[in-house]
Amino acid sequence: MAEVTLKAKMREVSTKGTLNQLRKKGNVPGVFYIKGNEGIPILVEENDINPLVFTSESHLIQLKIDGDKEEMHEAILKEIQFDPVTDKVVHFDLRGITRGEVLELEIPLMLRGTAQGVKEGGILQQVLHKLHIECLPRHIPEHLEFDVTGLKFGQTITVADLSFENVKILNSEKSVVLSIVAPKILEEDRKDDELDSAEPVEPEVIKKGKVEEETDE
Repeated sequence: MAEVTLKAKMREVSTKGTLNQLRKKGNVPGVFYIKGNEGIPILVEENDINPLVFTSESHLIQLKIDGDKEEMHEAILKEIQFDPVTDKVVHFDLRGITRGEVLELEIPLMLRGTAQGVKEGGILQQVLHKLHIECLPRHIPEHLEFDVTGLKFGQTITVADLSFENVKILNSEKSVVLSIVAPKILEEDRKDDELDSAEPVEPEVIKKGKVEEETDE
């Protein structure tokens, strides 16, 4: 896993107005959680946090907090809150880790090669793009790879078919990862989806991230 250094400053728990002013200046508020301690409110520059968020890779963060006696903290990015209009990062949580601690993470699943069924005109449908895994900090992968070269028409891969060194997959073994389907089957699925979408449904409100520690003053 790639290691990156992230510089941060300690901050006070602030009102929404104060935090919005900080964001307008190119900063992003966050909280650093250390096991056995309360969260530490921190502030980082937007240009520093964005590369860790808008990527398909995972990173082990070396966190340097100004004013902190310890020089570096190892951490992982745990939760992110986005602006619903601009999609900018408005808040984040970092979790401190220790060597030897078993971690639960979501890691991107990348496919390698071209399936035989695709070469013959089929279409690859990837259902799972991330895997929920358990591993030690030193074994955290940037991403996981699965070779699809030998897959044929009608073949389906489930979590039970996957195996990676130093990593335990926590998803259900029955979960479908990908399938190789004929174009006709895919077209029928799309028509069914269009018919379903034609029926009126109640709007669903989706909340991104967690509510941060702001006051209403």
